Amino acid sequence: MSNRTFTMIKPDAVKAGNIGNILQMINAGGFRIAAMKYTKISRQQAEKFYEVHAARPFYSELTEFMSSGPIVAAILEKENAVADFRKLIGATNPANAEEGTIRKRYAASIGENAVHGSDSDENAKIEGDFFFNGLEQF
Repeated sequence: MSNRTFTMIKPDAVKAGNIGNILQMINAGGFRIAAMKYTKISRQQAEKFYEVHAARPFYSELTEFMSSGPIVAAILEKENAVADFRKLIGATNPANAEEGTIRKRYAASIGENAVHGSDSDENAKIEGDFFFNGLEQF
């Protein structure tokens, strides 16, 4: 089991001015930031990042949305990082998310759900390495 996970604060949450609020929740949840950057990804980069979903009906909409504005990418560290972060962010549909989760507080819809969180240790490594080289991870 890894002690790292990957997250992105998505364009909707960045545009709404919720970067600081979300980072505060991450810190309060006991996560250490091992790498972080404010950036914008191209449509092609979004397609590569989400290629695992290429056959899904929402793929085009997802990649268009994720390339529509700046994001904050981060590698987070904590014991049991992936599972604990998935709990902190809440259900994909904010209507189904538990009170006190990031998505319950800051997501507008299933599509614009404020944050991405890795779903496995393997994907956390792949996703973190997509955005950060070894010199950028502390």
